[in-house]
Amino acid sequence: MIWLSCVVLVGAQWGDEGKGKVTDFLAEKAAVVVRFQGGNNAGHTVVVGSEEFKLHLLPSGILYPGKSCVIGNGVVIDPPVLLKELTDLAGRLPNAGTLYISPRAHLILPYHRLLDRLEEERRAGAKKIGTTARGIGPAYTDKIRRTGIRVVDILDREEFAATLADILAEKNELLAKVYGVEPLDFNAIMEEYLAYGEKLRPYVADPGQLVTAALDQGQNVLFEGAQGTLLDIDHGTYPYVTSSNPTAAGACLGAGIGPTRIDRVIGVSKAYTTRVGSGPFPTELSDDMGEHLRHAGGEFGTTTGRPRRCGWLDTVALRYAVRVNGLHSLAVVKLDVLTGIPKLRIGVAYHYRNEVLTEFSASLKVLADCRVEYEEMPGWHEDITGVRDIGQLPANAKRYLERVTELTGVAVSLVGVGSSRAQTLLADPAIFA
Repeated sequence: MIWLSCVVLVGAQWGDEGKGKVTDFLAEKAAVVVRFQGGNNAGHTVVVGSEEFKLHLLPSGILYPGKSCVIGNGVVIDPPVLLKELTDLAGRLPNAGTLYISPRAHLILPYHRLLDRLEEERRAGAKKIGTTARGIGPAYTDKIRRTGIRVVDILDREEFAATLADILAEKNELLAKVYGVEPLDFNAIMEEYLAYGEKLRPYVADPGQLVTAALDQGQNVLFEGAQGTLLDIDHGTYPYVTSSNPTAAGACLGAGIGPTRIDRVIGVSKAYTTRVGSGPFPTELSDDMGEHLRHAGGEFGTTTGRPRRCGWLDTVALRYAVRVNGLHSLAVVKLDVLTGIPKLRIGVAYHYRNEVLTEFSASLKVLADCRVEYEEMPGWHEDITGVRDIGQLPANAKRYLERVTELTGVAVSLVGVGSSRAQTLLADPAIFA
């Protein structure tokens, strides 16, 4: 496989698309793999041989020996979670890749996790966001308020003590007066995080310099996003979104490189659609077919274990993802989950009142109340999990992929027919030429 030197891989739906599998597949040819946003609210499941790895903060490329893997400044890091991942990985894969962490990455502290839970509990009914309560949103809030604490801060005792004292005084007042809970202990947090700082110190390096040097030497670099386009804080189904920019533009901001360095953007989509948490979902199936997709696809969150909402493929949303990210191609995974369904449906337009909508709306009201126009296509019954060449797919499976290309305007470059590396088909080698 030949591919251009700098590739950004993003989710083209509401996250959980299978980016970990595709990242793992493409990372074989990359010298550097960069995670550029999100936190441990993300979960990537990667199967290597007979072993399954569940990654939350570590880039998926870490499973390759000798690979340079970067956690960029756009990520928010929960230190005990990251350190546990590193320890667990070392016990299972002693020759894993090398990790680098941006000194500019912001940290999740105990008050972020506590406030995340308390804020969600205060939201009533449909106003609940569906947060993972891992402190991601409050950490990003502090980043924007300029009251965040970064990796570099916990490497200096005096600097950290002064910064934490000011911030914790404010947080404790909020916790006591608004939420009626006990204040957090300054000394306990300070000593805990200074200890984390010493453990993380050997990994700290500037990702922008590392990535730029690799590209200048003609090496391949792969950027890996968490979540998906429709969860983007600016371009997703706001407010039912994440707190960062998982769209392609976020790769530059979250790693410290210029946009002119990016050569190709690939979007990952399931052969159907899922989402976790609250918010509009036009093609959602609340019937036996939705249950079938959930169980056939193992649609339970890697991070939370929550059952995912399932529905037919929505190409109105996919076209939006193509435009917002500037996608060059799509990687369509879990095609095997559709096997055995006699008639498949693809959402091609929305009907709202007297209008036909072919563009994804910013209005939650429209998205919640629209009626989806579907195209029906014949399914296939053949087991495709053993297929290793795109030409061996059943005719109806190939036609389904062709229709995705026709409706989105971009080629399908990769196809997933199972969870392992070997079950990844390169649809068109020219996509990477």
